[in-house]
Amino acid sequence: MRLRTVTENLEQYNTEKMNQLLVEMYGQEQVQYQLKRYQQLMNNYHQQFGDGNIQLFSSPGRSEIGGNHTDHNYGKVLATSINLDTISAAVPVDEPYITIVSEGYKDVYKIHTSELEPVAGEGGTLALIRGIVAGFVQWGLHVGGFNAYVSTNVLAASGLSSSASFEMLITSILNTFYNNSQVDIVNMARIGQYAENKFWNKPSGLLDQMACAHGGLIAIDFINPKEPAIQHVPYDFNAQGYEMVIVNTGGNHADLTADYAAVPEEMKAVAEALGHEVCRQITLEEVYSNLASLREQTGDRAILRALHFLEENDRVDEQVKALQSNEWDHFLELITGSGNSSWKWLQNVYQDSHTREQSISIALAITEIFLKQKQAGACRVHGGGFAGVILTILPKTLVSEYTALIEKTLGTSTYIINVRQHGSICLNNHLN
Repeated sequence: MRLRTVTENLEQYNTEKMNQLLVEMYGQEQVQYQLKRYQQLMNNYHQQFGDGNIQLFSSPGRSEIGGNHTDHNYGKVLATSINLDTISAAVPVDEPYITIVSEGYKDVYKIHTSELEPVAGEGGTLALIRGIVAGFVQWGLHVGGFNAYVSTNVLAASGLSSSASFEMLITSILNTFYNNSQVDIVNMARIGQYAENKFWNKPSGLLDQMACAHGGLIAIDFINPKEPAIQHVPYDFNAQGYEMVIVNTGGNHADLTADYAAVPEEMKAVAEALGHEVCRQITLEEVYSNLASLREQTGDRAILRALHFLEENDRVDEQVKALQSNEWDHFLELITGSGNSSWKWLQNVYQDSHTREQSISIALAITEIFLKQKQAGACRVHGGGFAGVILTILPKTLVSEYTALIEKTLGTSTYIINVRQHGSICLNNHLN
């Protein structure tokens, strides 16, 4: 097979179908920007690897709307894939090596597809690639080599799931090249979680990978974690005249593994003290009836986190119902309730060991004052918490004023995000 040159690859994707797909993925206003972005991606691939029959891949980041820290205890979440994504130009190769170059990084990431044991001290990127390949093998799926050039605009260490976005990108490439695109979304997500848990030592649930892989605004019920129930919730925030704005608070949550791990551990400690495995199996009445002994056994913060789980789980159902009934004001009240519960009960807004630095708390305080003055909108800590970003939902007419306030006070950036209907995909599968 003759390998395509850069000019031939650029011509192949300069089509009306490509433009329409970009509209579906990013919106009409971003088509030209995204087209140039993919063209640059292909140019970079050719500079790094030479000629090749390039296929294009995209995997979105995700935003958690409701269900903060509930998935790991078999809870419910409301989440969406977003228009920020990780993209790749990739070509399968005969050799059993996966070679990845990522824009902005000097390192070349390369593994042999048969060397699939965790490597002590290995960096996160290599560990995740190795773990995903190992996951494919563990699941009885096919693997093989490929070359890939990767670029991302998903903010790293920000709660937008840059790692899950990358994981689902790699699973999509292996799924397309070596498994006829037959691996379903749930198994793709499980493989990504497996790589994080076993090869990167990150105690994540399944929320991030599911939201990145699926696409759209979805409610997920993890009561049966092996077969989570997914419900698509079609809703257009823009039609309400509102935008979702992510605020970079200036903090970084890259080294917060112990803080994240403590949340599910403490919730499960309460459940175990009540004779159960996870908080999904306990009731408020059980907690109240055994409160004195629970405080002695697990400590007060663990109980508060379990109470957060119970209330947050019910709140997700209310959020879905509010959207389905177009009760927008009530939906915003529920976002506020989720934020308050995360701050007061879950306590994932700052680290206890670093109370001098509370970047999320400061950002939330400034935002709450602004929203109170305008009598509109809602905000909450976003994602895993402790550092990173917050989510603000506010009228479009206030976005410029709000972003100017954030820049003036915090000196940090804001990002308008939109619901993206496509999850992790091979663009070629939608162009043929």
